[in-house]
Amino acid sequence: MNRPLLSALTVLVASAAIAPIAAAAEPASFNIQSARLEELDARTKNSVHKLRIEHLNNQTKAIEDIQATRLEALDARTKAVDNLQEARLDALDARTKAVDNIQAERLNALDARTKNSVHKLRIEHLNNQTKAVANVQEARLDALDARTKSVQ
Repeated sequence: MNRPLLSALTVLVASAAIAPIAAAAEPASFNIQSARLEELDARTKNSVHKLRIEHLNNQTKAIEDIQATRLEALDARTKAVDNLQEARLDALDARTKAVDNIQAERLNALDARTKNSVHKLRIEHLNNQTKAVANVQEARLDALDARTKSVQ
């Protein structure tokens, strides 16, 4: 029991003797440590800030790349739609031209038929008039013959 008591007493005396020296030396080392901490904080803040900016720049570049890709895809789709519409319009134009040509041929055929039938009707009408005139002339000649015979 004497031995632990003696050890504890030795430690107490030694700490009492060292305490003023440690207290005097502590503020200087504390100031050095706080300066080092502040410097590390400043470096860390700068490097974190740089990392954040770099990360944001990378995100911005990635977004721009995605938007460019989307725009290219939209352009390709638009071109494909334009090509389809152009092909459809060309097909419609060709159909319209074909219908116009068919209608023109039908009109020509109808005109030819109409001209032929009108021509035939005119010839028939002129033939009828010629026959009527011939009949009238024959009747006049008969009447003149009858008068001439009666006068003789």
